[in-house]
Amino acid sequence: MRSSAGIGAVPAVVYVAVAMTAPGRVKHSGRGDLIIGDLLGTGCDLAPVAAMFTSADVPCRLSDNIAGDLWTKMIINCAYNAISALGRAKYARLVANPWTRELMKQVTEEAVTIARASGVRLPEPDMVDTVWKLADTMSGATSSTAQDIARGNRTEIDALNGYLVRQGAQLGMPVPVNQTLHALVKLLEESAVPTAPAKNN
Repeated sequence: MRSSAGIGAVPAVVYVAVAMTAPGRVKHSGRGDLIIGDLLGTGCDLAPVAAMFTSADVPCRLSDNIAGDLWTKMIINCAYNAISALGRAKYARLVANPWTRELMKQVTEEAVTIARASGVRLPEPDMVDTVWKLADTMSGATSSTAQDIARGNRTEIDALNGYLVRQGAQLGMPVPVNQTLHALVKLLEESAVPTAPAKNN
């Protein structure tokens, strides 16, 4: 499959909990598996790609609904990333805390509504339960958004909760919980990312 940039790309969903603890050091704290599929319906045979990863002890599943799998991963990230960054908490704590657990449920329900309105066929019948279960396998994970904030880097929040906000606006469907989390992370990002010093003329 060729992207608009002419690069051969295979749509992939990655489930792995890692963090850079120091230069040249990566800590793995959960999972490490892939889902790949043919998003554009080109008929490309991805079995050899999956087999290559599997032979390297990286579990890789072929999907016949990669769009749904990509949305599932995004919804999970929307439920965890912002709250993990704002609360400076690992995934197990988010799910164990009754207040953040309810917040994550609301984030997920809004996202599912947008996905269905966009014509996406989600592979999981109960996305809220799917969100809870991630913490079972990645309990010690800290979101990439939280790691970016800690390092003073910009985050991917515009492509997560921010994407749902934009999609909701196009569909005429408000997503107030996702909008709030997006705004709060953008505010935190502003404080964390150093601004360039003003130039003297």
